[in-house]
Amino acid sequence: MRPNILHIFTDQQRFDTIAALGNSIIRTPHLDRLVQSGVTFTNAYTPSPVCVAARCSMIHGLYPVATGCLANDTMPSNLPSLMDLLADAGYDTHGIGKCHFTPDPLAARGFSSREVQEEFPVGTLEQNSYLKFLVDHDHADAYEAHGVRSSMYYIPQPSRLDREHHPSQWIGSRSVAYIQKNQGSPKPWYLFSSFVHPHPPFTPPVPFHSLYEAKKMPVPNIPEHWEELQMFVNRMQNRYKYRDNGFDLNLVRCIKAYYYACISFVDFQIGRILDALEQTGQMANTLIVFCSDHGELLGDYRCFGKRSMHDASARIPLLLCAPDMIERGMCCDLPVSLIDLLPTFLEAAGQTSIPKIDGVSLFETLSGKSQRRYVYSMYSCYQDKDYAQVSDIPPEYAGMEKEALGTYMITDGNWKFIHSMPDNKSFLFDHSADPHETRNLDGMPAFSATKANLKHELVTYLRSSGLGCILDGDDFKAFPRVEIPKDPDAGLLVQDIQAPWFDKKIEKYTD
Repeated sequence: MRPNILHIFTDQQRFDTIAALGNSIIRTPHLDRLVQSGVTFTNAYTPSPVCVAARCSMIHGLYPVATGCLANDTMPSNLPSLMDLLADAGYDTHGIGKCHFTPDPLAARGFSSREVQEEFPVGTLEQNSYLKFLVDHDHADAYEAHGVRSSMYYIPQPSRLDREHHPSQWIGSRSVAYIQKNQGSPKPWYLFSSFVHPHPPFTPPVPFHSLYEAKKMPVPNIPEHWEELQMFVNRMQNRYKYRDNGFDLNLVRCIKAYYYACISFVDFQIGRILDALEQTGQMANTLIVFCSDHGELLGDYRCFGKRSMHDASARIPLLLCAPDMIERGMCCDLPVSLIDLLPTFLEAAGQTSIPKIDGVSLFETLSGKSQRRYVYSMYSCYQDKDYAQVSDIPPEYAGMEKEALGTYMITDGNWKFIHSMPDNKSFLFDHSADPHETRNLDGMPAFSATKANLKHELVTYLRSSGLGCILDGDDFKAFPRVEIPKDPDAGLLVQDIQAPWFDKKIEKYTD
């Protein structure tokens, strides 16, 4: 019998936020259950450390250079998605929660059905399953259901909603309802349970907001020469996220406490979902994958957000639990990527005809059949430069701005090589000796051979993928360095939520 597929997805969750994998502070008993009953991929990376590009690569099994989506950009419309392929294989494909599809956030993209919860209101109220739920339960004023953004993007804030109406609780409840509904169904199903959290703003509900004390949270990873470890994308993102005008360790520890609380509340929902599988007798025939789109810097290197190729941002948690798995609780340290989920799911579904993709089935990796040595990640700042009001782009970037404002990474799980085009600078990290990436070995002669090999592999891959415009022979072109504006108020992001049914006028003040 072909297995059901439960795909649990979080947004912006770091790889190091699961108790069973060594985090002694966070509480994740239900993720721990998955660790103990399946396989942990300890060197899993996102193909692009930002929401849309990561999801686009995941559903198509292709790296961003193949999809053309290297940022929160437009997804292609001419490629089959993993949902399309599973539907063609006879699966009921159902999506619950954040999909972040572009340009149409309400698109099906292969889902037989969707229950929509996005960060911003889209379409009509009837098309927004979660927001309609709030209105139907007397929460019409909750137009910022995911928290207040803009200047409060990284200000911890207890949710204005109680537990029962919180976005994460709704995902859990709807997932449980779907699993119960499909008990005994002769048709296999694919369920995408996708949580917005722990994406900022960090808004856990009461009493989860008090689960962690800020004073007990560890300080971020700030090496002695932290400025030398920052990249253009870090400096730019710090600016428009309101985080480059002073650094407060007490605030950062409070941010981390609320971030952990968001993860724990998602973990609570995962427990409800796993219990529903067991109670309906479907656990033994369900393939479960848990992962995230990318991580979160949380003050490391005095930086916040994602988009960076540091491990805190580019490395992700990835857990696999399969029916009849013989060895449980094992760890695999081979490099894997989100692009590997499409072939993994199709193999589980018994499909032998798979379109040409970049991904490799996780089962093939586990069996030793895969000969792949490296995974890649890439991101372009070409959109973010507008957010941060970076207008002084050198003329050398003309005609190739998207490619030339990119950051490109290759890793074998042990060594990592990064090149930041806007900085005209490379980075080399040795994870065996320096797991927290505190020393850039790029300029050290003792590691020149390792750097040369990784750089050659990355340049070869980029050239074969059509990015020869940023290359000069076997090297990267030396573009002029790009800087963010010196004015600390230039480029502060504005993301006020506007819900069509909510009137923000204040009587006698704004009318």
